[in-house]
Amino acid sequence: MYNQEFGDRPMMQLTRRQFLKLTAAGMAALALPRGLRAQATPARRLRIALLHLAPVPGDLDHNRRLIEKGLTTAAGMDAAWIITPELCLTGYTFADRLGTDWIAPQPDEWMRQMCDRAARLGVTLFLSHPERDAQSGKLHNSVFVIAPDGTILGKHRKINTLKVGSEAWSTPGTETVAIPVPPFRAVGLLICADAASLEFARRYKSQGAELLVSSAAWAPGLHGPSGEWERCTQDTGLPLIVCNRTGPDKTLDFTKGESVVVQDGRRLVSFSEQRSAVVTVEWDLEARTLATDVIHSVDL
Repeated sequence: MYNQEFGDRPMMQLTRRQFLKLTAAGMAALALPRGLRAQATPARRLRIALLHLAPVPGDLDHNRRLIEKGLTTAAGMDAAWIITPELCLTGYTFADRLGTDWIAPQPDEWMRQMCDRAARLGVTLFLSHPERDAQSGKLHNSVFVIAPDGTILGKHRKINTLKVGSEAWSTPGTETVAIPVPPFRAVGLLICADAASLEFARRYKSQGAELLVSSAAWAPGLHGPSGEWERCTQDTGLPLIVCNRTGPDKTLDFTKGESVVVQDGRRLVSFSEQRSAVVTVEWDLEARTLATDVIHSVDL
């Protein structure tokens, strides 16, 4: 056994005091799956991966393979959390090609496969996936939080949906419920334009949320993001991590879309890439901010 604090010295050479310190603070980390070790290191850092993807509109098979490759790549980069962009499974404009009859109550077969995959990799997965309400039959643009043991911790249904165009298939959600997502006591979930309503972030703040996480498909331009993310953090004091998408779609060009980390009204880091990529950032759990402004990316 080896421990970061004591370098490469075998555990049998540790003093009794060092051994007791290791067993109290480090043994649990050594027993964790690979993806969780980043959040249990002595430095208390959480490595977060953003899947900055370019899904093909309406091509479920292609997009599933892309998401799965991104998940495997991010886990290989020792990410503990992995966040996907809005409608990464379908692309933004998909209903005219696929229709919506295929959308099922969740978890469907593929969602269960992703739960199993998250468990095998030992990661927390924020997965965007359309869903059908089992009781009402209404369709929602949702994001699910899957724990490292494969269980679904909770979900958020997009509230600020468009009534016409590419989002007309979806029914607006009505709830903002903060979800316990270790190592945080509670996390508030947003989807894209939900960040434009300060009320939602304020609700999460009142529920004890320590962090906001957003999946997004927000293209720059006339109706692109123009300070919503910054105002959200300035108003509530909560940091916000946004996983946006890239690539062309039928109605919008997301190629210059940005994935960002925002805190106290300013962007700490911003990432933009024309092709699909995995981006990782390091969050300092004690300082409650980025450990460094250096980001790492790998093209898919």
